[in-house]
Formats: sequence, structure tokens, C-alpha cells
Amino acid sequence: MAKIIEKTQTGDTSLPLVIVNPKSASGSTRDKWSATASDFRAHFGPFSVAFTKGPGDGIDLAERAAKSGRRFIIACGGDGTINEVANGILRSGIDAELGVLPSGTGGDFRRTLGLPLGNREAAAALRDGETRHIDAGRVSFIDHDGNNTSRYFLNVSSAGLAANIIKRVKSQKVFDWLPVESLRGRANFAVSTLQQVLDLDPVMLNVRFDDGDETKLQTIAFCVANSRYFGGGMMIAPEASLNDGLLDVVNIGDIGALKIILNAHTLYRGTHHGLQEVNGSTARKIEISAADPSQEIRLETDGELPGRLPATYEIVPNAIRVRVPRNR
Repeated sequence: MAKIIEKTQTGDTSLPLVIVNPKSASGSTRDKWSATASDFRAHFGPFSVAFTKGPGDGIDLAERAAKSGRRFIIACGGDGTINEVANGILRSGIDAELGVLPSGTGGDFRRTLGLPLGNREAAAALRDGETRHIDAGRVSFIDHDGNNTSRYFLNVSSAGLAANIIKRVKSQKVFDWLPVESLRGRANFAVSTLQQVLDLDPVMLNVRFDDGDETKLQTIAFCVANSRYFGGGMMIAPEASLNDGLLDVVNIGDIGALKIILNAHTLYRGTHHGLQEVNGSTARKIEISAADPSQEIRLETDGELPGRLPATYEIVPNAIRVRVPRNR
């Protein structure tokens, strides 16, 4: 196994800071870091670097960097790493800019931004790109210790099926032997999805949109989207926009396992809204809870599992500055 040969160097706050999750892409980010750093420096320019050591480190590193005067902070990893760095910037209250150097297996936020996957191409896109303000979602929920907390998200947060699939993905990575990490991630997700779908159990939620009346809703997957993709390329919310001041809500109701399997391709094409069991809407605020208070329903946020329902979602317009490819 290759070692990281470049130590954390964060002294010069005038330089962009790259926050690297060495464990992303099943550890290939760590193994390839020397080559990645060389390519990035050649096509982007000088930078500082900091490595995460565990969950939550990206939040702390980004928050401290923004407060110390760093104005461009780049997340190197998957969607979970990007989520942490964005949360750190937003929690700092400083108008630092977010960049993305893709290195994960999912790459859903990269797809939305239109960033290339290759290191050299991504470095050039960050160097020559333009800055845009985008919205963020904020979800308040119950964490694993039973505390009320909140978290920002850039992609999608959901309750039900997706959270259960992600738990399986993280616990059983049966295709880690595949040489291409993007293929490996999709294969692991596909197998975990099939296993979870075959054990489907719809749940009943209490739902309230924009302070309206509370209603009951049956679901296998309740998704709140700020951008279009999740789950390694599924276009769950094809009409979602990063700067419209709205959250897109997609509910997949009581649908049979066979129908899900036969129509799985529609999730990647964004045509699943044609199914009778799928409903969509937009809102600025969504409150959801289990209709049965004794039932624990997990929450998924940008591919991570931070806690459980009840949850309140809100849109934060123009929340963060992001570097995107020019003319995107």
C-alpha cells in the first residue's frame, strides 16, 4: 500500500487549501495522492494541503481555515467529503469559496457542477473557472446520541430506502476488488439496492410543506433535493436547480420490488416521475416524522448517515460560493 509522502502544510493562508480524505474511493485517494498532487500543482498552481483522519475532520479543518483567512478551500474526495467541507465553510460564517477535486466513488455533486473527472482537467477547470453562489439545504434532526442537531447539504437528503441502502453499502463492499473505483462504487450500490429492495417495507410519515396542514404519506423513499443526482448517478430530481431558492421533493410510494427492479433504469435517466407511485413537488420548508413515534427511520444526507427522524428541511438561498467550469 502506498504511503502519503506529502505532509499537511497549511501555513500560508494566501494559498488555496486542499482538504483531502485519504480514505475516499476505498483508499485509492491515499494510494494515488502523490500523482494527484503533482498533476494538480502542474495544472492549477501552488496550494496547501490538509488530510482528514476521521469523520467530521473535514468540517473542523474547513471551519478553521475559513476563520484563519483562507478564501479558497477545495474538497478532495467523494460527496461525503464535499459535504463536510461545505459545512465547515458555512458554519464559519466566512464567505470562503468551495472547490471540488473529484476523488470519490459517487461523484454526484461533480456531475451537477459539470466538473471533469480527470485530475489534470479538473485542476484546469478550477484554475480557470468562475464563481457562482448556490443554495444549500439545511436539515435539523436527531443524531445518533439522541441530540437535536442540524447539517447543511448540497445534493440530496432522504429518509427510508436510500438510507437503508447506504447502510448496506458501507457495511458490505463486495466489489472492492474491481480496479476502477467508479465502477466499484456503482456495483456495490447496485447489489445493496437489490438486497434492500427485496426486503421492502413501506413506512408512514407525517409530512408538512411550508407551514401548511400536516398530512400522512406512505413511502419507501422520501427525498429532498437541492441538486439533481444521488446514489452514484441516479437523477432523482431532474428539475432541481442549485439557485432557484427551492427544494425539490420526490416521494416514491408503495411500489412493488419487481416494478422497482424493472424500472431501475428510469432513476438514472430521470424519467421515473412517469411512474404512478412517484410524486414530486417543491417547497422552501418540509417537516417529516414517523407516523408511529416508536419507529426509527434513518436519515441520509449527501451519502452519509447522520441520524434519524423527525427532521425539518429548509432552503438557504445563495448560501455558498462555488468554483464551477467557465461557461457552464
